[in-house]
Amino acid sequence: MRVILKLFATAAAGIALGLFATWFTLMRGAPMGGEVADGPWRTSLATGSAASGPVLRARVALHGLFALNRSETIYYTASTDSAGNALDGRCTWRLVGRDPPARWWSITAYGADDFLIPNKANAYSVSKTRIARGADGSFAVTLGRGTSGVDAIALAPGRFTLTLRLYNPAPGVAADPAHVALPRIEMGACA
Repeated sequence: MRVILKLFATAAAGIALGLFATWFTLMRGAPMGGEVADGPWRTSLATGSAASGPVLRARVALHGLFALNRSETIYYTASTDSAGNALDGRCTWRLVGRDPPARWWSITAYGADDFLIPNKANAYSVSKTRIARGADGSFAVTLGRGTSGVDAIALAPGRFTLTLRLYNPAPGVAADPAHVALPRIEMGACA
């Protein structure tokens, strides 16, 4: 009987450790193959391709991203600002930049649960066709609680991520995704 209990305890411990390792890999794990950084933005050129592998596919499925292949869309995600500060809805943030090299693009904020952040303004994202620009073509987007307008994304307190989608990206994006001119993310005041 003791042998059976020892085997059961060992199996249970192994299963628990395996489940934890899987959860950690999918939620906070090491970069996937092909992952590159461009400032605070991260991408994997394997997303949406046959080369993605089971762990990347599971991560994509878990976080709710419907991934097209890289000739159609390249996805960048940021969980920190350009200085390395964690994105948190208790602060105000600014996205500053110019149009990334793609036919169309959008930037969307997601809460820690990977869902859109509920807000009264229904302001979840900005895009190439829904943003004001300066005379030089640059834009500045405000992210924070109580923000609204075409140049704003409303937030709630807590951690969040930003997803930048480049639809029909220029060939240079896939050729060198670490050196694309992407928007800077700047921290403002915090509550």
